[in-house]
Amino acid sequence: MKFWIYPLLVIIASSSYGILSSIVKLAIKDGYSASQAVTSQYFIGFLIAILLYVIIQHKRPRFGGGWTLIFAGFFTALTGIVYGKTVEYMPASLAVVMLFQFTWIGMLFDCIARRRFPKRVEVISLVFLFSGTIFAAGILNVDLSGIPWQGWAFGLASATSFASFVMANQKAVEGMDTTTRLLFTSFFAAIVILFFQSPEIVWTGQLFTSSLLLYGLILGLFGIIIPIYLFSIAVPKVGTAMTSILSAMELPVAMTASVVLVGEHITFMQIIGIFIILTGMTLPSLAQRRLKRLPPKTSELL
Repeated sequence: MKFWIYPLLVIIASSSYGILSSIVKLAIKDGYSASQAVTSQYFIGFLIAILLYVIIQHKRPRFGGGWTLIFAGFFTALTGIVYGKTVEYMPASLAVVMLFQFTWIGMLFDCIARRRFPKRVEVISLVFLFSGTIFAAGILNVDLSGIPWQGWAFGLASATSFASFVMANQKAVEGMDTTTRLLFTSFFAAIVILFFQSPEIVWTGQLFTSSLLLYGLILGLFGIIIPIYLFSIAVPKVGTAMTSILSAMELPVAMTASVVLVGEHITFMQIIGIFIILTGMTLPSLAQRRLKRLPPKTSELL
């Protein structure tokens, strides 16, 4: 598989996350709570993972990888939980900015794990991403004085949790195919969600006898199946630092989805922010192409 395929898979995976907030808003307009929507996402996602495994593998699943898959499932569920709490304490636009702190947190994790300093192009890319996020989220005119400390704490926790999820997916599990990995990761995520969200919708049958099932199918597909499956393939090849940068694609997609699906308004400054984010995302790839054309000693300096 050509190298450019793996960054593309990361972009597709992060883009699928971008539509989730709009789908949850539609579910809320339809009379459901955010907790019910999130529970449907993880439970239906797990059921889809079981179906895929049965169709593709035709054998009994065997667990492997130890804590790697447990952590992957735990952190993907924890991200959804704490991000929901963040929105309760601060405006959604500012909550998005807090979540996007995963870009530098993920790079920090990668630098610690690999015992290295950030590359110059990575630092420049992060500056573009953070600047673009501020414009795109439209928080320049937001009053921050009245936001309680819990909002900042949950926001930083959501960013750290998502960066940890990416980090957990960086480690390949020897002898385990992607479908089996998806099955176990979604299983552990569903267990966490059922403890902390709205598990009663499962045993009361509400999940299967109402329109919540449709929302669960969409959320499960784009919030569990596609991102976990593609991240499992691409992150070990791309690395945590590059994945954190490329995952910034989630914000432009989220804004586009909010306009198309929910009918929200987008300003000219937000459009500028999207272009800044896209610029920051492409810088590492452009630098990587340039390095391939330079002599080894020169490329090491960059």
